[in-house]
Amino acid sequence: MKEGKKLVDKCLEIREGKRNLKYYYKAYCYSSKLRRLDNDIFKFCNVNLQLQIARNGSQTLQKVSSIEESMVLLREKIIQEPPPTPVVSCAACAPPKFTVGLDIPMKKLKTLLLKEEVQLLLLASPGGCGKTTLVQMLCQDEQIQGLFKDNILFVTVSKTPNVKVIVQNLFNYKGTQPTFQIQSDEVAIDQLPQLLNHIGPDPILLILDDVWDGSESLPENFKIDIPNYNILVTSRTAFPRFRFKYNLEPLNEVDAMKLFRHSLQDGISDGISEEDIKKLLDNLQKSLEFPKDKITIKECFMDLGSFPEDQRIPIAALIDMWAELYELDEGGIHAIANLHELNTRNLASLVMSRKDASEVNSYFNEDFVTQHDILREFAINQSSQEPIEKRSRLILNISQNNLPKWWKEQKLQLIDHACLLSISTDELFSCSWCNIQAPNVEVLILNFQTKNYILPEFVEKMDKLKVLIVTNYGFFHAEISNFQLLGSLPNLKRIRLEKVSISSLCKTLVPLKSLKKISLFMCNIGKAFENCTIQVSDALPNLTEISIDYCNDLVELPVELCDIAHLKKLCITNCYKLSTLPEGTGKLVNLEMLRLRSCTDLSELPESIRSLHKLGILDISDCLSISKLPKHIGELCKLKELNVKGCLRLRNPLPESILNLKQLKLVICDEERAKLWEPIKEFFPGLKVEVAEKDINLNWLPK
Repeated sequence: MKEGKKLVDKCLEIREGKRNLKYYYKAYCYSSKLRRLDNDIFKFCNVNLQLQIARNGSQTLQKVSSIEESMVLLREKIIQEPPPTPVVSCAACAPPKFTVGLDIPMKKLKTLLLKEEVQLLLLASPGGCGKTTLVQMLCQDEQIQGLFKDNILFVTVSKTPNVKVIVQNLFNYKGTQPTFQIQSDEVAIDQLPQLLNHIGPDPILLILDDVWDGSESLPENFKIDIPNYNILVTSRTAFPRFRFKYNLEPLNEVDAMKLFRHSLQDGISDGISEEDIKKLLDNLQKSLEFPKDKITIKECFMDLGSFPEDQRIPIAALIDMWAELYELDEGGIHAIANLHELNTRNLASLVMSRKDASEVNSYFNEDFVTQHDILREFAINQSSQEPIEKRSRLILNISQNNLPKWWKEQKLQLIDHACLLSISTDELFSCSWCNIQAPNVEVLILNFQTKNYILPEFVEKMDKLKVLIVTNYGFFHAEISNFQLLGSLPNLKRIRLEKVSISSLCKTLVPLKSLKKISLFMCNIGKAFENCTIQVSDALPNLTEISIDYCNDLVELPVELCDIAHLKKLCITNCYKLSTLPEGTGKLVNLEMLRLRSCTDLSELPESIRSLHKLGILDISDCLSISKLPKHIGELCKLKELNVKGCLRLRNPLPESILNLKQLKLVICDEERAKLWEPIKEFFPGLKVEVAEKDINLNWLPK
């Protein structure tokens, strides 16, 4: 009983103290001791005192009564509070002892954070790049600690954030309580200024770590207009709504290898288990969690693994693929939206040129996607979870002549589920193809590096093939044989060829009656179409779009192409030697878009284009040699957009017939050319003359 009295007195002492972390800890400890004492006394009363009762009942009863009275007093003095809520630490953990490649990012992040105009800063990068480690290093920085002192608050948000819990944890950590009980997110946010004012006047840094997609509005709930208050948010997603952000790039190869070797050394002593590897994959997997209405974006991410490592992926090729695989619009708007989403989540990087108003939703020839090697391997890993015969996406990388074992061992391999098949070979590949049956493939991607390339025989049996992308990553232009196999494909709609010789194809040109679009990038064209075995218009009766880009030996547009009656889009860009368009261009009466961008030797447009009465877009931007517009341009009665940006020799007065362009809504030009339009703008009340910014674009150069 004497020990009990001492314990109660100590409890009364702490009851009068300040309710901070130390208070709750002591209260919890003494409450436990008091309960143990209560149990001991109870046992004593029920067991040991029975012996005393037998000896001296009245005396014992008197003692028991006295003890019970003491117990009543004792219970009254016991702190009548429930066990305290466990206090969650809001202090940043120390960074790992070994870090690499983060010193410069830490300095950049600190500089940005300490700018006067920055209150809310986003740190974004893919999972596993070191965001949390970088923030932990920042919290250990002498300048940051000297500025914020004990007011660095670190909160892990994660996938399902609970604002009530976060705010209550902050109150508990700083040893204070809100005025009102926190029963809702709204009350929690209303009570936050009380906490921030309580812990001042030193500056405050609130770190919200691991904010997920879908929770991007949460950090703004913590924004309060008080001085010296900063919020740093980390996320896998580079949310567009944040004005200030710092994108942490993945480690370069040298630093990544240093970290990897160090991990292996630690693994030898600490043990790297299969569970650790599963956790790593699970961490990456979380970056691919999309709502049901965006599940196609995950498929688009995995499609990026179809292209070779360390190579830029043309957005135009992706638009062709996804238009057929996922029925995205042919113009590319939805495809670009998906790529922006992947870019926002740091799963890919967009390299896009500056666009004028007329190009925003229509011109992507100079735009690319890049992807870190780790993410590419992860995309391939995600595509390879099923057995080979059940995969919807089959990606094969063949080194030298080492075909996959499963391919060599079977004379006929049935790939029944694959909708996309990608085969990449290197410069040493020379063996013949083994047979494959892939009846459901809709997109075939062939990447190679040799000067001569033979289309696989099994292509002939791909009855559902809609898109063929053939890319030569070698130094020289390649000759392709077996092109006649494509004649048996009833559903082939799109062909994209890169760095190949077209003459070898035209010698074996066969009817491709379903083909709608053909794209030629860095190809040798020359006079190939003059040597075709059949008329181009007969071989391609339903072709509606031709794209020719960076084909440097193209001097004159092949007149044979002017007979393709159904052509709607003709895009010839960056063909610097192109000097002439044939008069037959006027026969393309269904043409809706004519883009002749950066054809620097082209000196004039043929007068026959007056016949293109369906033409809505005419783009001759950066055609340096054009000095005048066609005399009868006014007969283009459907023309809505005219781009003459960079036509530096275009100084002559505009032709009178231009007043007949009643549908014209947008003219894009430079500042000097804009003056030519001033006298006639009054005749076009809805006309917008946009002065374009200068843009030097070298994105097409190989890495």
